Amino acid sequence: MDPSRFTAQKTGELIRANTPLPDWAFVPEPLPPRNWTFPVDLYRLLILARERLAKLDGIGRTIPNPELLLRPLQNREALTSSSLEGTYATPADLLLYEQAPREPRSAQDPANAWREVFNYSYALRAGYGAIQNAPLSTNTIRDMHRHLLTGVRGQQSAPGEVRRLQVAVGSDRRYVPPPAQYLPGLLDHLQTYINQPDPADQTDPLVRCYFAHYQFEAIHPFMDGNGRIGRAMLGLMIYRTFDHAMPWLYMSAYYERHKDEYVDNMFRISTHGDWGRWIEFCLRGTIDQAEDSIRRCEALENIRRHFNGLVDHDCSPRTHKILEGLFTSPFIRISDLARRVKIGYRTAKVDLEYLEHKGILSKLPDTKPTTYYAPGIFNIAYQNPSEFTPSPPGVSAEHKSETGLELQAEVPIVHAPSD
Repeated sequence: MDPSRFTAQKTGELIRANTPLPDWAFVPEPLPPRNWTFPVDLYRLLILARERLAKLDGIGRTIPNPELLLRPLQNREALTSSSLEGTYATPADLLLYEQAPREPRSAQDPANAWREVFNYSYALRAGYGAIQNAPLSTNTIRDMHRHLLTGVRGQQSAPGEVRRLQVAVGSDRRYVPPPAQYLPGLLDHLQTYINQPDPADQTDPLVRCYFAHYQFEAIHPFMDGNGRIGRAMLGLMIYRTFDHAMPWLYMSAYYERHKDEYVDNMFRISTHGDWGRWIEFCLRGTIDQAEDSIRRCEALENIRRHFNGLVDHDCSPRTHKILEGLFTSPFIRISDLARRVKIGYRTAKVDLEYLEHKGILSKLPDTKPTTYYAPGIFNIAYQNPSEFTPSPPGVSAEHKSETGLELQAEVPIVHAPSD
């Protein structure tokens, strides 16, 4: 790491470290930042961001079953946060994999990427469950990390364990985080900052969440997966901080669209103490993503009402339950439905054909076994809001030809940490 890039305003200490070659490492100072005052010219953005968050939560609280709308937002977060680290899957691939998970068969098997994204979504939900009656602790973060990396590339990077070795970020070693012996103390400080704010600290709670996100990434406590876990933590912190009904806000889509700015702004905090640029960036992202989630939640609730109206006069006793399940996953197979609601295959087939007749379901092209999907729900949840059109989702060749997803022996894959 080049120490000349760090100015006198840096937010931590440069120390000598072995990585295993001699190098410099950066140890961030505990939060809150020293000698920093919230810029007056950012108050307008802060007020607008808080207003959008309040509106988003207000919409969520009026929905009869808000968890049905939460799942698509979480899956979208899993897709975009993973793509930031170079792991790509289509929404269709993720949803099909959720229905029938399997172990990768080879290093080239696309199921490697599907499982990584699936693991992120699972880790996010596990973290959400853990903080219902407990703080967002280091133990919870470690548990989320274990869920993230189990059975995927990076699983040899000690899932759930704080690293004991030195790492460097970037192929050019642009950033070298603290040596392992500093991590317990730094994580303890961060846990206290998140859960037990100092009464004398008058920093706005939303700004505190973005301070904490930077701090976690600067600490870089794991061998791999730090970026994904940090972004998952951010959504949970905002949820807990504002006592929202559900964790509605996820920032990865914004960070992905502005990836270079995201990375550079965090690095500039370390080198120049430039908290203002980072906070402005995050407030703009909050407004952007809150408005995006508002549009999606409103559209999903509208289509939910529309679907229920379509079937009210001639549906079976199971139909409304099937419709609710489509918001959790808009993909469904006949055999899956039969198993889920404990009915025969032929009865399940009739139920899905009824929904197809009503225009709610369509057959997903070129898939075996036959898979139905709800185009309206899928497009609202996973396309850009300006593109809420019923076009078929892209599905990989692997899923198009697949006739069964039997379990295979796991193939461990070694790769260099990327986040």
